[in-house]
Amino acid sequence: MITEAAAQSVEESVRRARQAQAQVATWSQQAVDDMVAAVGWAGYREDSARRIARLSHEETELGCPDALFGLQRHRVLGMLRDLHGVRTVGVVEENPERGLVRIAKPLGVIAVASPATAPGPGILCNVLPMLKTRNAVVFTPNPRARGTARETVRLIRSALAAAGAPQDLVQCLEATGRDAACALMRAADYVVAIGGSNTVRRAFESGTPAIGAGVGNPTVIVDETADLADAAAKITTGAGFNNGTSCSSESNVLVQASVADRFLALCAERGAYVCDADETARVRKVLWPEGTALDRELIGRPARELAEAAGVLTEPSAPPTVLVLAGTDPAAPDPLWGEKLAPVVTVGVYEDFADAVEAQADLVDRCGRGHSCGIHSTRTNRIMAVADRVDTCRVVVNQSTMTNTGSFSTGVPFTTVLSGGSWGGNGVSGNITWSHLLNYTTVSRPLPERRPEPRPLFGRHWDPAHSGAA
Repeated sequence: MITEAAAQSVEESVRRARQAQAQVATWSQQAVDDMVAAVGWAGYREDSARRIARLSHEETELGCPDALFGLQRHRVLGMLRDLHGVRTVGVVEENPERGLVRIAKPLGVIAVASPATAPGPGILCNVLPMLKTRNAVVFTPNPRARGTARETVRLIRSALAAAGAPQDLVQCLEATGRDAACALMRAADYVVAIGGSNTVRRAFESGTPAIGAGVGNPTVIVDETADLADAAAKITTGAGFNNGTSCSSESNVLVQASVADRFLALCAERGAYVCDADETARVRKVLWPEGTALDRELIGRPARELAEAAGVLTEPSAPPTVLVLAGTDPAAPDPLWGEKLAPVVTVGVYEDFADAVEAQADLVDRCGRGHSCGIHSTRTNRIMAVADRVDTCRVVVNQSTMTNTGSFSTGVPFTTVLSGGSWGGNGVSGNITWSHLLNYTTVSRPLPERRPEPRPLFGRHWDPAHSGAA
């Protein structure tokens, strides 16, 4: 049951957000774009990005400051690139041939449940498209990252004020707790949930229109035609980035038997520590001490700390960037094949490609339907076989699966919300962008009648005797 004070906090935040949103609802595109650029610059500045990264690491103990710093600047820059020149005010589409005009309008007040992992980039890169679409946003952050959320929102509000925009367009809910978060979701006009599965579920249960991120940990196939050095470099980099806290980090790899030893050797050359069966068992025991649940004290920690906790010997002068665990049967109910939230990747070996695709599809079903998977191969037919068989919104080819949130070397749009379609219990199949944060009014004008000839439409089912023709 929500307390009276928390209920008043939610009511006051939403009231102020509505007032601020009403002010910018009639702004010109130029004024909106200037506001977005001001907020983007505030988050991109080196001093600001480093401060947010440092605070995030100190508060949550997840990831590492350098990775958080780089991630924030990378995503802000990418988001601004995708938003640059996009029209979100007034008439955004005209189709004279069909007599249609489309007008973009804001959603209103958006409630955002933000996670503990990379809270600074998560907040900033949700705010930018929401401001671009003239919406207001109230964040309800994960308790573990509340201080970082408040500082990031303070930074954004200062940038809004400097740009002549109302500061209450962006707020951090003062009330804490699940009940307050649920009350905010119910009071808002729209909900975006980028936390864990329970957060996403509560968003959809709020009764307010909602979109959410799918749960996922990508499984990647490496076949014998792949550029093994490139695959090893990209997989180890992705699996170890920010200590493996991203849902897009490579979690599992299925590698063809004839190239498995070479692939593992190349991973070791890239700074990974390849565990044998005994060392894998030790890591399993410390990371999943009760057999299935992750040790929350070890997630997001450096690979060196995991290795030390597990008693795995590594060279002290060369701390590993990622631990490579020896997977056996991917169909077995082993936590090694599930969520890790750590710089850990499980590698299994396959003989037949078709079997690898079936194993990948099974792992995607168990570890995050709809989210993403990957393949390193030069064979187009194999790439398309994965895309055809696996129920996922994203198949990442010859890249790190980290690029599914947006990259300067791929056509995927930047986002912080990887929706998983109906497979993942979401209403959107793909990356959530500014286009999902607008209402549209369609104006239709009369056209000369264009009634079709029915026979071609009914095909072989057409029966002249029953057509009703004179």
